Amino acid sequence: MPKTDLLQGTLDLLILKILTLGPNHGWGIANRITQISRDGLQASQGSLYPALHRLELRGDMLSEMVPSENNRRARVYRLTPAGRRRLQTEAASWEQFALSMRRILTAE
Repeated sequence: MPKTDLLQGTLDLLILKILTLGPNHGWGIANRITQISRDGLQASQGSLYPALHRLELRGDMLSEMVPSENNRRARVYRLTPAGRRRLQTEAASWEQFALSMRRILTAE
C-alpha cells in the first residue's frame, strides 16, 4: 500500500492520539504513526515538528528535555487534560466526516 500524505488537520489528531499511549519524543511519534497505520501514513519532519510546537503553544501538550537511551537529550511530549478534551472533540468531528465520505463514495 503506498504511503499517503496526511490531510490538512489530521496530523494534530494523530499526534494527540499517539500521546494517549504515553509520553514520546518527535521521532517516536512519527514512528508510531507509521507502525500503527501499517506503513499507510507517514509524518514528515517538516510537518511534524511545527505541529508539535503548535500543539504545545495551544496547551494540548507539555514537553521536557530528558536523557535518551543513547545518552543524548530528547524533548519528550505528554498530553494535557486540555489535549485529551481536544482529542475527543476532534475525533468525533473526524468520525462524522468519515461517515459522510463513506456515504458519498458508496452512493449508487
